[in-house]
Amino acid sequence: MDSAMRLPGRIGPNALLITAAAISLTGWAVHAATLHKRLAATRRDPLTGLLRRDTYTTRARRLLARHGDDLAVVMVDADHFKQINDSLGHAAGDAVLAAFGTRLTAWAGPRAAIGRLGGDEFAVVLELTSGRREHRLEHLIRMLHTPVALDDERTVDVAASVGAATPVSVGSRDLATLQRAADAALYDGKHSGRAVVATATHATTPSINGRRAGRSGTTVWGRAARAPRPCPRATGSAASASSSP
Repeated sequence: MDSAMRLPGRIGPNALLITAAAISLTGWAVHAATLHKRLAATRRDPLTGLLRRDTYTTRARRLLARHGDDLAVVMVDADHFKQINDSLGHAAGDAVLAAFGTRLTAWAGPRAAIGRLGGDEFAVVLELTSGRREHRLEHLIRMLHTPVALDDERTVDVAASVGAATPVSVGSRDLATLQRAADAALYDGKHSGRAVVATATHATTPSINGRRAGRSGTTVWGRAARAPRPCPRATGSAASASSSP
């Protein structure tokens, strides 16, 4: 009887090994989950939750390679964004950007590549057949023109300019070409309240450092590219600057 009573309290070597292995696996699982969360955080913009530029580009190219002609590249710019920041403060501007991120995600769906390229510029690559293109783009315009609620119970009127490009309309399946064409189409319809679909002509729009010439921030790059280069060291510096993202 005494022996039987002592058996449940005994821990044999096999039980110890199993317990140690379980603890080790649990520790690795927690560690792996933590690393996964950290990695995911580096891939996404913390304000909007959208993909950062590099991760967006990788996913967008994968979609283009897989689906080809059934895809569209859509570029989005928030209109009058500087005025919102200046008149209502940066917290209001952040709320607008976060709302745009949420709306683009809802509009494009989980299988799209949706990125914040910087500032108030966004890009989306998604399946968008020609039969639904006009209706879907009109829906996007309506979503992006819906006022945004702020934390202090105020609302701010917002708007956005939208340009789209497809492999068929532009004649290319290259992501950079499609983005440049969509960006040029966006500029053609700036502040018009309508989305513009790019043609092959839009793809020939001059660009500086991968951006349409005339966009904010490209003037300095253009001057740097045209500036005289007095020595080899200056040449190397200019080349390095022009290749940076």
